[in-house]
Formats: sequence, C-alpha cells, structure tokens
Amino acid sequence: QLQLVESGGGSVQAGGSLRLTCAASGYITNRYSMAWFRQAPGKGREGVASIDSDESTSYSDAVKGRFTISKDNAKNTLYLQMNSLKPEDTGMYYCAADTSSFSYYVKTGYAADFGYWGQGTQVTVSS
Repeated sequence: QLQLVESGGGSVQAGGSLRLTCAASGYITNRYSMAWFRQAPGKGREGVASIDSDESTSYSDAVKGRFTISKDNAKNTLYLQMNSLKPEDTGMYYCAADTSSFSYYVKTGYAADFGYWGQGTQVTVSS
C-alpha cells in the first residue's frame, strides 16, 4: 500500500511562489504516474499537473507556464513548483499516484477516482 503525504502549502500574496512536496512511503519507481489535483471551496477536484512513468508532463490550461511538476524517484518524492500565484489558485492540493496515467484528467478537467491519494495541503493566495 502506497501512502502519500503532502507538505509545503501556506498563505502567500498574489505573484508569490510556493513549492509543494509529496513524500511517498513506498517505492514509487518509474512505473508510477503521479499528479497534483486541487479543490477550491465549493468546487469539484480538478487536475493541475501530471507526470507519467516516461517523465512526460501535462498541465491544465489554468496553470500552464506558471507551475512545474517534477519527481525524484530516488527520494520517492513528487514536487510542484508554483510561481506567479493567483487568488484563483487557492484550494486544497492533493497528490495522487497510480500505474495508470492521469494526463487525460489533467488536460480535460474530469475527476479522477482511481489511485492512491494524500490528505492534502492548503494553499491560500491573497490579492
């Protein structure tokens, strides 16, 4: 059983940066696809960014050019570097992992209901 723990959230002003970290308890290896999702108050969970086992990445239109997803297999850790933050980036950010790709859900905005999930870390961006 893979366990995921997110950290790095916080409160920042618009234009600021944060780096989220997702630590995996198990050995994620390069066969896992991983992703970041977020959920704003009163809204559904949406995909933000994903990275597949072949290291290919996908981003939602809302964050493209501002966020960067990366992972370190040796450290069993996933990252999300968030720059030029906007108030609409506010929400709970979740890390997810599975042997299936999340890229379709990140690109389309459809909810993904499979895989392993962390408990989330809160990001608040003030104007």
